Amino acid sequence: MTRFGYTLMTEQSGPKDLVRYAISAEHVGFDFEVSSDHFSPWLAAQGHAPNAWTVLGAVAQATERVELFTYVTCPTMRYHPAVVAQQAATLQILADGRFTLGLGSGENLNEHVIGKGWPTILRRQEMLREAIHIIRELWTGEVVDWTGRNFEVASARLWDIPDVPVAIAAAVSGQKSIDTFAPLADHLIAVAPDRELVDSWHARAPRGGVAHR
Repeated sequence: MTRFGYTLMTEQSGPKDLVRYAISAEHVGFDFEVSSDHFSPWLAAQGHAPNAWTVLGAVAQATERVELFTYVTCPTMRYHPAVVAQQAATLQILADGRFTLGLGSGENLNEHVIGKGWPTILRRQEMLREAIHIIRELWTGEVVDWTGRNFEVASARLWDIPDVPVAIAAAVSGQKSIDTFAPLADHLIAVAPDRELVDSWHARAPRGGVAHR
């Protein structure tokens, strides 16, 4: 069954307009809404870059039916994975189980702002893989201590855990990223309707993950 989504373009509109657009999209029948998560717009002429998580929190309260996604969040540089785990758990509660955490390995446009350089794609994917493990551990509600190659977590616990578990969608672009993330994520995110990519994802996803485009 075909489902239709609406993109909340944080690069093109301010936060109040985005919430209004989200309400309108639900009213006209869209099935889900995704929000980009940028610190900077693609082009200066676009003129906007509000915080996606704040916007989605407002959208969760202003809508009732549509599913919500980050599209996508990088949980490795601007955000520590422990912070992303907390944000996602809180948003899932506010959205009454309608939220999916879309994750990706990031873009220099947004991540360079913290002044730590720009890692290679292999390093970024390694960081994302570790971040997903940390996020899932924190969603158990247990105290987490983690010492990895890229991140440390010390005596961290999430105190508000949603009744409906948060699903994770991973952005992929080819076979290598599918091999890395299909075993870890619930859904695939791709930018083109590539049948081969989708079939490969399903073949590698033990969770029976669903593809989104």
